[in-house]
Amino acid sequence: QVQLLESGGGLVQAGGSLRLSCAASADIFSASNVGWSRRVPGKEREFVAAISWGGVHTVYAESVKGRFTISRNNAENMAYLQMNSLKPEDTAVYYCGATAGDSYTQVVDFDSWGQGTQVTVSS
Repeated sequence: QVQLLESGGGLVQAGGSLRLSCAASADIFSASNVGWSRRVPGKEREFVAAISWGGVHTVYAESVKGRFTISRNNAENMAYLQMNSLKPEDTAVYYCGATAGDSYTQVVDFDSWGQGTQVTVSS
């Protein structure tokens, strides 16, 4: 299993930007599809975005499309989530996930998740 560590969360005003980073511990990261999800207390974890192992294909939740960009650097075992035009409703704990499977468009598709990083957007 790939071990993942998120960073880059924090407090930002509405309209601002944050860049989340995900550091992976294993070399198999480069062969894994990577995604981000988020969770608000009392709600189910929500799929945010994912990127294929080679970085060619990306998919986004409708709620973040056009505002968030997922990317990866396989040489450094890193993945990123650039979040622009942040809204208060984006406030959540954000998690980085990885999967060796072919599907990566739902939370249940992912085999490994990190511990999460808090993002708070003030109005």
